[in-house]
Formats: sequence, structure tokens, C-alpha cells
Amino acid sequence: MVEAAVQVFHQQGVEKTTLADIARAADVPLGNVYYYFKTKDQLVEAAVEAHCDQLTRLTARLEQLPDPAARLKTLIAGWVEERETAARFGCPFGTLATELDKRDDGLDLAAAQVMRALIDWVEGQFTELGRPDAHALAIELVAAYQGMSVLTNTLRDPGLMAAQGERLQAWVDGLARP
Repeated sequence: MVEAAVQVFHQQGVEKTTLADIARAADVPLGNVYYYFKTKDQLVEAAVEAHCDQLTRLTARLEQLPDPAARLKTLIAGWVEERETAARFGCPFGTLATELDKRDDGLDLAAAQVMRALIDWVEGQFTELGRPDAHALAIELVAAYQGMSVLTNTLRDPGLMAAQGERLQAWVDGLARP
């Protein structure tokens, strides 16, 4: 059900999504959703946790790569692979975080923790590259991704994300050279 919620929240937004929409996407009776999640906010919280878990799994896989530049470039390549989805719905997590920021129920803070975890991981990669400006570079990379995701979605142009992804990979290569 949480996986279905993540997908439906991404495609429709939290405010437009009903628990019935999630039940339909999960192919379960509506009562099952209410059994596990009494409110939509509980399901939103579970969706944020699912994004955090996905980030943890992704970074663990990336850590298997031989060097930090390869990890960063593979991260970027993964973003670019999702360009069709981004063109249609935006960044799966960025759109959720932006929507939650408009609320004052604390879910915005939970979303911020996930984004902070991504920034921290990226910063660690730049630190491994010996960059004294690792934090600023991490912010720049994550901001570039969020920006290209918004533009790709707004302009409905997946090619934009592909081109910007290539630019970011070349940027990482340039930063990795001594």
C-alpha cells in the first residue's frame, strides 16, 4: 500500500489524492487501507519514510562503486533514466517535499530530513574527492537536479534532463581531476 501511495502522491499530489485512490492503485479494498492507516497523513508519513528507505538502498548500492566520482555520475545517470517520469510528474521526492512544505503539520520537517540525507551523502562523495568546498558542491548538485527536474516537468521536455545530466557528469569529472 505504501508503494502505491508513493506513486499516487507523485502523480496526483497529496491534496488531490484520496485513500480510495490509493486502495485502487494497491488493488486492495478501501477497508484495508483504513485498517493500517487511520488517516491520509499517516500514509503520507509512511511515503516519506519509503523515500528515505529508497535513498538508503540507493546510496548503499552506489557505495559499491570504486570511487566517489563514479558514484556521483551514476547517481546523476539514475536521475536522467527517470526523465520521462520527471517530464510528466516532476521529481518523485522533490514534488512531495514542496507540497508538504505548504503545510504546518511537521511532515515538512520529515521531508527535509530525507533531502538533508541526500545532501549529506553527496557531500561525503565530494569530501572523498578531497574537495574543501564539499558542502557547497553538494548543495549545487542537488539544487541542479531539482532545478532540471522542475524545468523538465514544466516544459514537458525529457531531453532537457538528458542534456543537463550530461553537463553535470562533465562537471563532476572536472571537479574530480587534481
